Amino acid sequence: MRDQVLTDKPIVWTIAGSDSGGGAGIQADLLTFCDLGCHGCSAITANTAQNTVEVAAINAVSIEVLGSQLRALQRDLFPAAIKIGLLAKAEQVLEVADFLQKLRALQPVPVIYDPVAIATSGAGLTEGDITAEVLSQLLPQCDLVTPNFHELEWLSQVTVKDAESLLGAARQLQSEGGAAVLVTGGHTQLRLGEVSDLLWDGKKADWFIGSEVSGNNTHGTGCTLSSAIAACRALGYPLRDACVVGKAYVQRGLRLGANTHIGAGAGPVGHCGWPLELVDFPEILVPGEARAQDYGLGAQGVAQPFIHGFAEVDSSRMGLYPVVDTLEWLQRLAEQGVRTLQLRIKNPGENLREQIERAVAIGRAYNLRLFINDFWQLAIQCGAYGVHLGQEDLQAADLAAIQSAGLRLGISTHGFYELLLAYRYRPSYLAIGAIYATNTKDMSDQLQGVQKLARMAALLPDYPLVAIGGINVQRAGEVIATGVGSIAVVSAITKAEDYKQAVAELNALLDNEYAEVEPC
Repeated sequence: MRDQVLTDKPIVWTIAGSDSGGGAGIQADLLTFCDLGCHGCSAITANTAQNTVEVAAINAVSIEVLGSQLRALQRDLFPAAIKIGLLAKAEQVLEVADFLQKLRALQPVPVIYDPVAIATSGAGLTEGDITAEVLSQLLPQCDLVTPNFHELEWLSQVTVKDAESLLGAARQLQSEGGAAVLVTGGHTQLRLGEVSDLLWDGKKADWFIGSEVSGNNTHGTGCTLSSAIAACRALGYPLRDACVVGKAYVQRGLRLGANTHIGAGAGPVGHCGWPLELVDFPEILVPGEARAQDYGLGAQGVAQPFIHGFAEVDSSRMGLYPVVDTLEWLQRLAEQGVRTLQLRIKNPGENLREQIERAVAIGRAYNLRLFINDFWQLAIQCGAYGVHLGQEDLQAADLAAIQSAGLRLGISTHGFYELLLAYRYRPSYLAIGAIYATNTKDMSDQLQGVQKLARMAALLPDYPLVAIGGINVQRAGEVIATGVGSIAVVSAITKAEDYKQAVAELNALLDNEYAEVEPC
């Protein structure tokens, strides 16, 4: 593997055409990379002559010119991610595919391909048919392909009429090329007033649903989406997180750029900074909700209807939230005045019910916000204050029974996608983790860090949020500063030399932060 010079910003390449009108192509890509905190590099495949009303000419560069750009970048500016746009002829497809195969043999690099081949007007943008080369050579080197409806039909050779045929076409394309498929819905609405994107990764289908934004500044949305996803992948975001943030970035650009007038035709989509408002993020479609049928996910086979809206906790700032595994720790911390606690019994014995009954009794005696981890049936039977579930439990647990019993519900999340999905259920609180590496569970592939935590917390400023994972007294200050109202800790208390002092120090940090943000 080559030596790589460390930089402050991740390096992202765009291999695409130049838009002389400045609204799409490498111009949109580089604006997006910069907006999202990355350094952008470009390898130009074609110099187009276009403005907001026409594409007058597409002047493809030679294979020698394209190859020299790629090799120069590789020698000094190795990428953390690559976005591919217009490839103007079959020879370019083969050149890029061959280059990527050799590059990725040195080091894995996420590659996102926006299959630009057909203009919105229907005009072809390539010299001849490139379909065979894309399917056989390029897609196997890509991690994600982002076609619109027309491009999906072109690549899959499947006619798309509705949601079910769209999913079938996405499955066909993914099985043939190997790359995950994100079908963008900006050109066709499956449900009036909604713009929906479908992600199929070979295992799971997800619909990301946003609201239609009126306006004429829509040029470059596809380029901007794919480059935003590439930027997020370079920043270390997993695929689904990158997709929902990318969609939010485009939605923000459509919403805030609506009053800008550039050119006589469709103006460029806005590049308006990192999306920090929930209004721009998509809703994740949940099986069982009424509109699921409009997206090909009917009620058949769904274990339970969509249940949302659970009993509220008495404050959006629940403060210190220790997670303990014994009744002894529960009792000790209750005596120290800790009000929010979770009992997570790792190795339940034959007396599990008795343990939960005793825990509930302690909770009532000390007026605790006590959540029982996982064992929701016993939590209901024993009259617990609340229950905490992981993402994998949402379809298995009887959410209607939890809701009917009046229990508070907390849900674990790991990143933007899971946060948005869990928020659809409107639980009593949302836990975000792991913020740092932890000894209690291997979460190395799901570490959030404080910057990402702050961005997620900004979406729900008044919602009860809990940060968890590797938090100790030394790290607590920067975590609390992100805006979360609660920090969950395990080892910071149970393995402290003096747990009473650890509780006091953590409470002091929380109290100081609250004093700064609460009005007098």
